[in-house]
Amino acid sequence: MMILGDAVHGSHVEDYHTAPRWRLTGRCHGYIIGEKSNGAGIIPQKGGKTMNVIWVISDQLRRDHLGCYGNQVIHTPSLDALAGRSVRFDRHYIASFPTMPARADYLTGRWTGCFFPGWAPLPQGMVTLPQILNQKGLNTTAVVDTPFYLRNNLNYDRGFSTFFDIPGRFAQLGREALDISAAFRFESDRLAPQTFTKAMQWLERHYKEDFFLWVDTWEPHGPSYTPDFYTELYKTNAVYRGSVTMLDTWLGHFLRCLENMDLMKKTAIIFVSDHGTYHGEHGRFDKDSRGYRPDGTLAFYNYSPLYEEVAAVPLLIYVPNIPPGAYSGLTSAIDLAPTVLDILGQEIPSSMEGQSLLPAMKASSVAGREYVVSGAPFGTNGRLFKWEGHEVIRITAHAPKHETKVMTGEMVYMSGDTSVTVTTDEWSLIYAVDPGLSELFHLSSDPKQEKNVINEHPEVAKELHQLLVKFLRETNVSDHLLKSRLELR
Repeated sequence: MMILGDAVHGSHVEDYHTAPRWRLTGRCHGYIIGEKSNGAGIIPQKGGKTMNVIWVISDQLRRDHLGCYGNQVIHTPSLDALAGRSVRFDRHYIASFPTMPARADYLTGRWTGCFFPGWAPLPQGMVTLPQILNQKGLNTTAVVDTPFYLRNNLNYDRGFSTFFDIPGRFAQLGREALDISAAFRFESDRLAPQTFTKAMQWLERHYKEDFFLWVDTWEPHGPSYTPDFYTELYKTNAVYRGSVTMLDTWLGHFLRCLENMDLMKKTAIIFVSDHGTYHGEHGRFDKDSRGYRPDGTLAFYNYSPLYEEVAAVPLLIYVPNIPPGAYSGLTSAIDLAPTVLDILGQEIPSSMEGQSLLPAMKASSVAGREYVVSGAPFGTNGRLFKWEGHEVIRITAHAPKHETKVMTGEMVYMSGDTSVTVTTDEWSLIYAVDPGLSELFHLSSDPKQEKNVINEHPEVAKELHQLLVKFLRETNVSDHLLKSRLELR
């Protein structure tokens, strides 16, 4: 990472739509989209040394599937080795959910689910971490195979000097992705390997520069392109577990590249996931779209209470000269952008709602957050779908609140109001607007959240609900969204 001198707070950051920029397109390695720096110089650390930042994101990776978090079945030697040199965060939670809302939080240091309805372009004038670093002269580059950064007018490339979009995900290209995957012959043809390879190729040309490198792969999110020899390592959940091991393998190649370029002594590394997934816990599969009805039949829906399997994610942060260790305080996704700026010696803009984790990395006795909030954007309304073969077909624009009646065939419902999880050191409240759906769990004695104790501890539930109301007021949630959440029903 680079320690930069003059403060960003109060300084001018050009609006994305008016800043000078150049734009190129190509298909060999996806799209390259760049924004020109204003030429601001980089101010080095004392002693003339500068640092770089590399931020790696894995999609839908469960924390308990890594060896460094106690898993003894799934092979993750590269991540375990990185953890051995990093500070491992044991109580790190998502904020906005799922894929792109989470990345909006990462890029801005804000709980974006409070003020715009996820899966939407970043609002004009919203400053991103890459913009700030670009203004200070860093080479800000992203290499992604997560498919939604640019589609449907999304603008999540904001602030990156160069943006490489690796094509091939089904959600990105639809049926054309089948043609791309059909051409896979070797492991290196798969998308996560392509992403790490492109990042390594970029480093070969730029490793002597001061840079911020963002590497985002959709692994182990399905559909899986994992070679059979990975899945054959496992007897249960073999496809997902094999994908985790392939991810780990290519991250290992990438980390070896950093070693060979002598970058580890001047580069900080963040590894994190955007959310986890279910493998049957709580009667659910995937992250939000499948579960069982009361009669035991399989339903496809998107009313998604965020239990620990999804809300708690891995976070490893390596910073040269900070001893490895573990931190057990509560931390949030919105804390990562401020952490980058703090490591770089930058003042954190007032627009960022997160807090730097650097003090906690230096002293594990530093208190964590009192509570964290995780949930889908509040502006997301319910929709009703029908499951037909391998496709989900929209039936109506909005579903009745918590509609559970199966009308014809396999009906899919999304609750009219999203749930939100409030987590403290000891408790977890899954709050739902609809009466009777909220749940309370005592994490200290019930870490798997198997017993809902909201009726036994109503005062605790009310206390956590008031923390949520406080959070909503502090983040200036719109009155109509706040009003429906003022009561614990």
